[in-house]
Amino acid sequence: MKYLKTNDERCVGCMGCASACSRMYFKEDNPAKSRIQVNGIGKNAFHLIACDQECRKCVQECPTQALTVSKTGVVTLNRSLCVGCLACVAVCPIEAMRYFPGDKNPFKCIACGTCVKACPKEAIEIAEKDESDASRAWERIIALVAKEERA
Repeated sequence: MKYLKTNDERCVGCMGCASACSRMYFKEDNPAKSRIQVNGIGKNAFHLIACDQECRKCVQECPTQALTVSKTGVVTLNRSLCVGCLACVAVCPIEAMRYFPGDKNPFKCIACGTCVKACPKEAIEIAEKDESDASRAWERIIALVAKEERA
C-alpha cells in the first residue's frame, strides 16, 4: 500500500508541498486548496493528512461506486461516476477526503509524488506500508485529530 511518509524533524514549514499540490491539481498557488493538509510545524508537531487508505469509509459510503481502491492501495475517484453528493467527505474521520465550493467533485491525495518532489528538505517520501506501519500511522493521525478537536 502506497502512502506519504513524513519526517517531522526535517520539515521547516515552507508549505512548498501544499503549494506544489495546489498548482498541480487546481492551477493556483494556494496551500489551503491542496489535496494534502499540513498541520503543525516542527519536531513532533508536523503531520500530513493525506492518503487515508486504512479505513476506506469513503469507498463504502459512496452510493455510485465512484470511489475505488487501486492496485497500489490508493483510494481514487472516477469523476464520471461521481454525483457530488459529498457522502464521502461527511464520513471521513480525518478530513482526508475534501471538497471546495465551486468544484463539482470531492478530492483527496492520491500519492502522486508532486509534494515529494517539491519538498526542499526531503521531509516527505512515497513509501510502502506494511500492516504494522498502517496501524501506527492511523493511530497517530486519530490522536492528533482528537487533540486538535479538544483545543
